[in-house]
This record gives sequence, C-alpha cells and structure tokens, in this order.
Amino acid sequence: MTAHNFTFATVPLRALASGALHWPAYNLLVVSDLHMGKSERLARRGGSLLPPYDTRATLDRLLADLTTTAATQVICLGDSFDDLTAAQALEPQDRLVLQRMMQGRTWTWIIGNHDAGPHDLGGSHLAEVTLGPLTFRHIASQDWPEISGHYHPKAQLAGRSRPCFLIDANRVILPAYGTYTGGLPCTDPILCDLMGPDARAVLTGNLALAIPMPR
Repeated sequence: MTAHNFTFATVPLRALASGALHWPAYNLLVVSDLHMGKSERLARRGGSLLPPYDTRATLDRLLADLTTTAATQVICLGDSFDDLTAAQALEPQDRLVLQRMMQGRTWTWIIGNHDAGPHDLGGSHLAEVTLGPLTFRHIASQDWPEISGHYHPKAQLAGRSRPCFLIDANRVILPAYGTYTGGLPCTDPILCDLMGPDARAVLTGNLALAIPMPR
C-alpha cells in the first residue's frame, strides 16, 4: 500500500492511497463520507438508477485497509450512510460484513449532515471526538488542529481529477471514501478559504501523490 507520510500537530500520520488516514501510534484508521446505500437512496427517491454495488465495493476497500494496517480503532467522519434510512436498508450480507469488521474494534461514527442521528449497527455515535492533540469532526471549523471530511475534495493532475487529502498546519480534510461520491475541486473558493497558502493536496488512486494544493 502506498502512503504519504506527514507530521500534523506533532503527530506522525499516513495518508493512504485508498483515501483512508492511518495513525499508527493509536492503531487508528480514519475514513470519511462512505455514503453507503447511495444507490438505494436514489432509487427510493426516484433519482438516477445506479448499479447497487456501491456499499459492497466500499466495504471491500475498507476491509483491505483494516487488514493491511491492523487497526484496532476506527473513526468514520460522518456521512457514512447516504441517509439514515439507507443505514436500515443495508443488504443482510453487507450488514454482516460490516458487523464482522466492527467486532473487536473500537468504532466511532461521527454524525454527518446526511446521517444526523444514531443507527442500530453498534459503535459510538458522537458529534466529534478528540484523541491526543487532534479533534475529529465532520465539517471543518476554527477549532484547530482538526481532521474532517464533508467537502469531498478533488484535484486535477495531467487533466485527470482525483480525490485528494488537503493538509495545512491547522487542518486535514479527507477525501470521500465511498464508491459513488462526487467531489468539490480544491480550486473552489470554499476550500481555498479554508486551507492556508502552503496547503498540500495528496492525490489518491494507485499512488498517494503529494503536490501543492492547486488554486
């Protein structure tokens, strides 16, 4: 697995090519915006019909990251489900796969704007959580140092748009981890205002590649 190693608020972290963040000292894996059940939610609301394999593909990638990192703690940074009904509508096999992954691990669901409430899958449901010097929440604030998600940042390189981490001295914004997720270009004024002038983008895909954040 390729990763970009960096230090944030004195903490050594790894931005994985999959879009997950690894904190080795805490045996912690952090993912954001899984949006599981998006195809089910769109079909339920009469939207575009997508192949109903998004949840399984996301879970397969998550299991691979958990296996590779041997993480014993997991934080999902909100919008883990496309809405709370989608959490209840998981296919039985997908629910079983997820519950097996959660077994024996400390699992925290951060509440997002799509899934603003608890579900029946176990784990802890919190607005935010602080470990060491770092606070984990769904949407970036002014309370630093923080790690968040929500914006689904993307950056272009050689004409191709790829999900990316955004990193500066105060915050880390994770890419969307889910299979059917769009993205916000990191050139958007919202992200340019949030991130400092020396911010980096770490592109995901086959290789975790760090570049200056495009603006």
